[in-house]
Parts: sequence; structure tokens; C-alpha cells
Amino acid sequence: PALRLAFCQPAAPTIVKLAGPTMGSTFHISYVPGPATGQPLEVQGGVQAILDEIDQAVSTYRPDSALTRFNAAPAGACMDMPEAALALARHALALHQDSEGAFDVTLLPALEAWGFRHGDEQPPPAQAPTPDELARLRQRVGMQHLRVQGGQLCKDAPIRVEFNSTAAGYAVDRVSAWLIRQGATSHLVEITGEMRASGLKPGGKPWRIAIEAPLENAVQAQKIVALRDQSLSTSGDYRNWREIGGQRQNHILDARSLTPVRHRLASVTVATESAQQADGLSTLLMALGPQAGHDYAVQRHIAALFLTREAEG
Repeated sequence: PALRLAFCQPAAPTIVKLAGPTMGSTFHISYVPGPATGQPLEVQGGVQAILDEIDQAVSTYRPDSALTRFNAAPAGACMDMPEAALALARHALALHQDSEGAFDVTLLPALEAWGFRHGDEQPPPAQAPTPDELARLRQRVGMQHLRVQGGQLCKDAPIRVEFNSTAAGYAVDRVSAWLIRQGATSHLVEITGEMRASGLKPGGKPWRIAIEAPLENAVQAQKIVALRDQSLSTSGDYRNWREIGGQRQNHILDARSLTPVRHRLASVTVATESAQQADGLSTLLMALGPQAGHDYAVQRHIAALFLTREAEG
């Protein structure tokens, strides 16, 4: 009887791993299949369909995306847009209002002026933009010029929009929700560094995630956290920066001055239920800086890890 009992024991659940390219980077998914979950190739196809749909909607690298067409439209234009673009715009407008203008998805002209051009390998400008040049840019940036009207996105100035600070988090949420509907309720989804953990790993253990230390020339864990039904996002200045006029400038701009933020904050990691929220908040807190960002997080009960540069490291 003991032998028969052991023979009838169900096999321990296995973790299936998927990976592929997306959004100019990669995605990695680990999941525990449920009884109704399809084969890995079917799951990979379903995930890829979601990622392709989002890319077609809001990529600023693709000349045929809906957002590229919107950005090329003149001031006063209203355009029918896919739900992904509308959802990202609604979220951005809400975060802009809640942060009193610190979060802004219309800064493309200013980013380009500072040498952070999309898909462009040209060297950075020799000098920083002058105050007059930044003042002229003001006519082409500003969330006050953007609105969602029914199923349309509208602009009343020649602004260009990019959702790079929240699109990956939005994609993580979409893929996670889809996996749950397929019966794979236990999973870890990572897209371009944004991630969400759902349920527990086999054996009842949480998913463990390493938060990267803000080092330019090394990959090292700063902290390891256990995640369950939570998302994690990190923003930092240690990967994407330029030297302009002899000064180091990072890619995170202060929306009010249109200049790169200058503070001791090296990175911010945010944990929330929604990956889209975590993605946007980590960018916002990084832009606000160590004190204003900390105050914003405390006032709104946001779980966040701030890493600042000090004299000793």
C-alpha cells in the first residue's frame, strides 16, 4: 500500500520559462502551468500578441505605430487611438496632476536637445541648450496640451508624446492578467526590467528579486526582496547619461526647467500592486529627488527604496 500511495502522488509542479525580444529590449517569464494552461508555445504566442499590440500602439521607434502618427499630426488634431495608448495617456495625465507637473510624457523635444535621441547614435551636443533655446522648446512641450476625449487623443499644441516611463509596466500588468486567465496564477513577468510576481513558487516560497546596485561598471545586488502579488520598478541615472560641455547630464529631466535633474539620488525602486503604477512612480520619485521624492512617497504610503550618492559611496 505504501508503494501504491507513493506511485499515485502527483508530480511536483514545474516552472516553465519563456523569453524573447520586445520594445527594443527583452522579456522573461516564469510560470507554473495550471490544469487548463496551454502548451508553452501557445503561451508564448499569447504573450507575444499582447506585446505586439502594445508596440503597434505606442512605440516611438516604429514609423507605423499609432503614437508616431499622433506625434506627426499638427496642433489641434484629435485621433482615434488604440486602448493601450488611451490607458497610458489617462494614467500619465492623472500622475501629472497628482505630482503638480513633475511627471510629464511630452518632453521628447527637450530630451533631444540634451542629446538623448531615440535610436540615434550621434554624439551628444558640445554644449548644453541655452536658456533661450529651452524657452522656445516650451511651445512644444506640456501635458496641459494633451487630453483624452472618448476614444481619441487630442492635442492643442505641436507636442510629441512618449510613454517609455510606463509602457513596459503596462505591458507587465497586461501579460500578468492574461496568464491568470490561462490558469497560470503563479508567475513572474519581467519586461525591460519592470516586473510583477503573482502567487507563490512551488513549495510555497515567494518569488525573490534582486534590486540592482546603482553601479555603472558592475552588476551587483543591493537588496533582495520577496514578492507576492506585487510589482517592482527601478529608475536610476547610472546607465543612460551624457557628458555635455564637460558636465555629466542624465536622461531624467525636470519637467519644470527642462534640464536634467541634479541631485544625489542614484536610483529609486518602488513596489506596488500594479507594474504600471510602479513604473511611473519610480520615474517620478527619481525626478523629484531625495527629499521631495521621499516626502511624496511617505504622504501616499508608497513602498520605495532610495539610494543616494554620499562621499563614502
